[in-house]
Amino acid sequence: MNTQVITGLAVPFLGTALGSAGVFFMKKELKTGVQRALTGFAAGVMVAASIWSLIIPAMEQASGMGKLSFLPAAIGFWLGVLFLLLLDSVIPHLHLNSDKAEGPHAKLKKTTMLVLAVTLHNLPEGMAVGVVYAGFMSGNSFITAGGAMALALGIAIQNFPEGAIISMPLRAAGASKRRAFLDGVLSGAVEPIGSILTIVAAGFFVPAMPYLLSFAAGAMMYVVVEELIPEMSAGEHSNIGVVMFALGFTLMMALDVALG
Repeated sequence: MNTQVITGLAVPFLGTALGSAGVFFMKKELKTGVQRALTGFAAGVMVAASIWSLIIPAMEQASGMGKLSFLPAAIGFWLGVLFLLLLDSVIPHLHLNSDKAEGPHAKLKKTTMLVLAVTLHNLPEGMAVGVVYAGFMSGNSFITAGGAMALALGIAIQNFPEGAIISMPLRAAGASKRRAFLDGVLSGAVEPIGSILTIVAAGFFVPAMPYLLSFAAGAMMYVVVEELIPEMSAGEHSNIGVVMFALGFTLMMALDVALG
């Protein structure tokens, strides 16, 4: 891997680390409105990234199929959704807006399980970055260095609030600032690992690139609908999540078009 690719794979992880570092500067738990805003923003970025960086390139690569060029994208998308549905069923974790943890250590238990939830949904983000860079490294004319970096930057931007959403509640639950920071950072470690494994695997399946791109899109969209949208809409009515969703979507769309 060249320096350009290594940098692209590291950027999303850096976003998580910077977000987690917010625990050193804030003394209290994130306010509900702030958490909704951050979650809505992250959801908007992920939806735009799924469309412009993954699904559209997947259909462009299958353009030789004519009117059926949507088929690989549709199949891959469904496989991604079903894959995350399977993981969601077999890996124990709480959803971001869950209050099911009970008992004397309920709050700490809930936030620990929250780390698992965020770690789980970081996996498709790492896969998305990995499959795009795999396409770029294979010389695919539909994937440029700028387009790949746009996706990496977009994921990094939405990872920033995710890091904060992990570290702040852990601190409020009694964990030390250092422990809360490290747990937040570790929740994002699965991304570069997933990216590298995806690049290695994709190297053997270059002709299946449209399916792999849309697979990553389906997995990311599952996370948005299952975890992020319920979180940004939980509790009393507020429009902040929707406004920030639109902002995140617009920013990621602009990044992809400008850099792609």
